[in-house]
Formats: sequence, structure tokens, C-alpha cells
Amino acid sequence: MNLSPPRGTRDFFPEDMRLRTWLFCHFRDVAQLFGFEEYDAPVVESAELYVRKAGEEIVDQLYTFQDKSNRELALRPEMTPSLARMILQKGGALGLPIKWFSLPQCWRYERMTRGRRREHFQWNMDIVGVDDVTAEAELLAALVTLFQRLGLGAGDVAIRLSNRRLLQSVLTNAGVTEELFAPVCILVDKLEKLPRETIEADLQGLGVDTGVIDGVLEVASCTSLEDARKLAGAGDNGLDEVERLIDLTAAYGFADWLRYDPSLVRGLAYYTGTVFEAFATEGELRAICGGGRYDRLLSTFGGKDVPACGFGFGDAVIVELLKDKGLLPELGPSVDDVVFAFSEQLRGPAMEVARRLRASGRCVDLVLDAGKRMKWAFRHADNAGAARLVLLAPDEWERGVIKVRDLTSGEEQEVTPEELSS
Repeated sequence: MNLSPPRGTRDFFPEDMRLRTWLFCHFRDVAQLFGFEEYDAPVVESAELYVRKAGEEIVDQLYTFQDKSNRELALRPEMTPSLARMILQKGGALGLPIKWFSLPQCWRYERMTRGRRREHFQWNMDIVGVDDVTAEAELLAALVTLFQRLGLGAGDVAIRLSNRRLLQSVLTNAGVTEELFAPVCILVDKLEKLPRETIEADLQGLGVDTGVIDGVLEVASCTSLEDARKLAGAGDNGLDEVERLIDLTAAYGFADWLRYDPSLVRGLAYYTGTVFEAFATEGELRAICGGGRYDRLLSTFGGKDVPACGFGFGDAVIVELLKDKGLLPELGPSVDDVVFAFSEQLRGPAMEVARRLRASGRCVDLVLDAGKRMKWAFRHADNAGAARLVLLAPDEWERGVIKVRDLTSGEEQEVTPEELSS
């Protein structure tokens, strides 16, 4: 029997769980600092929740199956469609704006690279009901706060920023239909991953002529808002929103983290405006996180559209980056006391001592095998990261006291059970 987990998935041994818990605590703390509430949804959803966005890579990456009632189901590849479903389920009962976050496990059958697996956990933060870039500014502020808490600075991580309506404006002026916009965005999103010749060939395959291709690639290679304005022409191209967002982040104090990049469009078809992506400034790691505005997602499920924006932040890439930077913490087991009885006759008193200590709020590991020797107890307490070793020996117990060894200083003292738990 192959004892490895399925390809692309992970086991979490206790040392791995300590790291995961540490990271998730930072995710939760930052979200709550910004006034967000946590929610969750089933890891198994109706497949049509994702297939209705046909044409995207995510559809080809779905883990799908039929249940015993022949319903088409899928393991969720992302959380935003579940969020949309839950909002529609409540109808108008939810007061706006909504500020929710989640930590779902997501599944995609895709090619694996460093930091990319077929299952991963993802920190999601979404704001629903705010039709202004103040929402994006708040989300970006949360991201920067998280990076700073993890010890990363603007020299380690940058946030690319653009607006989907810029590319849409260029394509519309060139006569490209709205139906082609989403597949063109998916191809532009691959500019850094595929040779330009491949992108051009794929665009031609969509029926986009050579002149339009040149315009798209010229806009995607702009280095400033001013250059992008000249190429986009008049009309709603989203650049005013980008400029205002940059001004808001300056007021927040983190504008130096931002990089304007018109080639950024994000591959998901439901984005409608501002898009952003955080990446490591050095090395070859993929994007750490990404998100944007999706004002028209609810109507794809038959509901009334509500302005919304959010991001997804995977657990894998950030761990790789922190490892590269030497910023991962050393997290050993966290036990306050190890309680050790010298004999089976002291089993009952040892359990009572452990109960008292736990009632006082201390984390206690009670040694269950009374046949162990003193040397083993010390080694076990050290491996557990315990602060104290609480020893119940026959002579001391006859006198009504317990021996307590401080494992940092090496000092020992005798105390009564009442004194120990207080």
C-alpha cells in the first residue's frame, strides 16, 4: 500500500499543524483588526456553481463527481462563488456593507510547481456593498498589515495594480466584441508565463486581428498611468480609479508597496474593475495572493448585482517566501507542566494534581505509563517544551507535598497541591 497522500495533497503532522495554526492565527487576527467576520461553506458544491463560468482554466481544473443521486458535484476550487451563493440565499436580509473573511480548503487539478499544490488553504477577505475604491484600499491595507506582521517589507513584497476596464476600453475601440473580452484577458494574464509568439497565435485563434494584438500588447507593456491614458483614449478606462486608489494608499501610508502594471488582468472572468496581485520582489515564486472587484457576479447566478471586491491568499507560497527569508518561527510543542508519578499507587493523586492544574488554566501532559523512569520523564518533558516537571514521589507525598522542577533554571521546590494550582 502506498502510504503517501494523493499527489498534490499534504499530510499535516503536529509540527506542520503548529506552523499552519500560527499562520492562520495571523490571518484571523488581521481580518478581525479590520472589522471582518468569519464565515464558512461546504467544501463540496454543485458543479454548476463553477461551470457557468465556462472558458476559464478553473473549469478544466475542477475535481468533479456524481453522488449516489446522480447530482454533479465539485470540490470547491475557490470561495467567491460560495460567498455569492450565500448572499443570494439571504436575499435582502443581510445589511450592507458586508465584510466577511474565511479560511477554506480549495482544490484544483493543475500542474504543480513550488508553492502550487492541488489542494491548499486560502485566506479570503471580501467587502460587499461598497461601490468605491475605498473598499480596495481597505483590502490592500489588510494585506500590507499581514505582511508586516510576518516580518516582510516593501522591499520583499510588491503589489501589482491595474484595472480590467483599461484593456476593455482598448478592445472596444478596436471593435472587439464583449464576448471575446474574458478569453482575451485570460491570454494577457499569461504574458509572463508564455512566449509572446504563443500569446499572439492564441489571440489570432480567437479571431482577434494583428492590429488589435499590437494594441493589446502595447497597453500591457506600459510603465506609467500617463502612457496608458494616451493609448486607451477617451471614455471609462478605469485609470481614474487606479489613480484615486494610489492616493488613498498614500494616505494609509503604504503607497510604496504598489506597482502599476497594466498587463495584470487576473484570469477569472468575473472581475470587472480594479485587480491586484502581491508577489515576491526576488526569486521565482508565483503570486502570493490576488483579487479585485467583481460587481456583476451575482447576476450570473440569477440575482441582482451588488458591488463587491475581495482577495484570495494561499497558504503555500507565503510559507515558501518566509522560508527563503529566514522568517519562519521555531514552534515547538507548548506544554506548561508534565506531571509524573513514580508508582502506580500514585496514579490517582497524579490525576488529581493534573486536574487542579488544568482547572487553573495550565496546559498539562500527564504521563500515563507509571513504569517509566525518572530519566525518561526529564527527556519527555524537554521534548514537550514543558516549563516545569511536577513529580509525585512516595516520600514527598506522605508529607503532603509535591516536588516541582523548573526546567529553565533547574531549581526545585516542594509545594502542597493547593499551592501548586494557585
